[in-house]
Amino acid sequence: MSDGAARRSWMLALPVLALLLWVVAFPNVAVIAGSFENGFGHWREFIASPSDREALTTSIVISLASVVASVLIGVPLAFLLSRFEFPGRRILRAVATLPAALPPLVGVIAFLFLYGESGVVARGVQTALGMEEAPWRLTGVWAIIFVHAYTMYVYVFLFVSAGLERFDVTLDEAASGLGASSWHRLRKVTLPLLTPALAGSMLLVFMTSLGSFSAPYVFGGGIRVLSTQIVASKLNGSLGLAYVETTVLALSAVAGLVLFRWLERKRKYTSSGKGGATRRIIRSRRAQTIAAVLSSLTVIVLVLPHLMVILVSFAVDGSWTTQVLPPEYTLDNYRRLVAESQLWKPIVNSVSMAVIATAANVVVCFVAAYLIVLRTFSGRALLELLVALPWAIPATAIALGLAATFNRNDLLAGRVLLVGTFWILPLAYFIRGIPLVSTAVEGSLRQLDASLEDAARGLGASWWLTMKRVVLPAARPGLVAGALLAGVTAVGEFVAGVVLYTHANRPISIEILAQLRALAFGTAAAYSVLLIVLVLIMTLAARGLEERIA
Repeated sequence: MSDGAARRSWMLALPVLALLLWVVAFPNVAVIAGSFENGFGHWREFIASPSDREALTTSIVISLASVVASVLIGVPLAFLLSRFEFPGRRILRAVATLPAALPPLVGVIAFLFLYGESGVVARGVQTALGMEEAPWRLTGVWAIIFVHAYTMYVYVFLFVSAGLERFDVTLDEAASGLGASSWHRLRKVTLPLLTPALAGSMLLVFMTSLGSFSAPYVFGGGIRVLSTQIVASKLNGSLGLAYVETTVLALSAVAGLVLFRWLERKRKYTSSGKGGATRRIIRSRRAQTIAAVLSSLTVIVLVLPHLMVILVSFAVDGSWTTQVLPPEYTLDNYRRLVAESQLWKPIVNSVSMAVIATAANVVVCFVAAYLIVLRTFSGRALLELLVALPWAIPATAIALGLAATFNRNDLLAGRVLLVGTFWILPLAYFIRGIPLVSTAVEGSLRQLDASLEDAARGLGASWWLTMKRVVLPAARPGLVAGALLAGVTAVGEFVAGVVLYTHANRPISIEILAQLRALAFGTAAAYSVLLIVLVLIMTLAARGLEERIA
């Protein structure tokens, strides 16, 4: 690289590195330092605390069990919809990804209305069997795993489905021709080639489950996990202990990352074929009927939570007590959201904060991805680490790090007072979106031949014109996809809000929780429907933009 090119790379890299070191690395260092502010006193307190030991053990058990449950659901469903053709397959494939459209808190609320002790299914069984009490309580470890499996199997399904679409079926046919049984082919040919997809999806489920807050908070029933324990310690004023718990949670996430990366690299299989899996047509009339019935039941199970939230959004607040279904319905819940300023404010807050954070993600992550993929300079490894770091650290840990860092004005120490202001939540959303947007843009830029940029410069184009006409068009699909993911995540974010919100900047998710605590189920559900609609609007807008620029 010429001296001029190296100088331009550093001119771009320095502000990005400085920003990421300040808002990504510094808060984590502050948390670790805070955990040792009393020497090893807070660490000894953590080790001696039965509740903290329980929280650590339970968090890991739930995360591993969520991985197993998601694999047991996602892998067979991916094989069924990728390898077989039967009536209803296309509808089921479209519906199979619906749980991903539910923001975490909304998904938890849907399960509460549907399967909770006072939910429709439990009340229906209780009424049908004439029972005095509900047949079950949706609380405890199994309830959290149940909710996680429903919402997170989508990761496994999508990753494995993509792997099967690229799978070369001639390998399977060759193994069959050599006399290998179906089980032997699955174990020795198919699954080894799917190892990267499986490991990647399992890692995503583990990390998401480890940092999960909504399901343990609502369905925990008194059990402790690290994500909720951190918030409890902070609210109780035990900041030193909260810093230790945050550090332990982050270390657990990093350990999981190392474990699943090792699993991914343990077996290296490559296929020399071009892929293009074909689906086997089910010709048996009986098998078609069974497949159609099972598909219909699966679709109903997957759609029910969405439909339940919509139904309850029309229920009159306070009218749904012991009945199976809400007895009275009204449009007032939606009218109040529009007419009452205190209810409309969280909607404006969520949308504006998501827009600010996503806009910042687009600018910063585009520059970071450009430097990582197309430039060579001595700070590139550090930049790669900084953009990936928020992905390895749970949201609770990030939020507490921001609360510990930006809690006072001390410019010499790199601290600015943001806690208690509007800007702390957009900053948290921005940090959470960094790996989403940067990874998506990197994927697009890796398809760009680096020589095209050099050719444009050789033909006399300025650096800015080259970026505008060559690099930016190549990065645009990744920017759109990454911005969509970051925006959807930000608008439905709950964990950061619990730790960092104030009444003035409370987002939709916090207002939903407040309405639930006030037993205003109809208003809470109306907010949830609005959140789903916002996610769908953002998705459709992104898809339209992708088609326009394709």
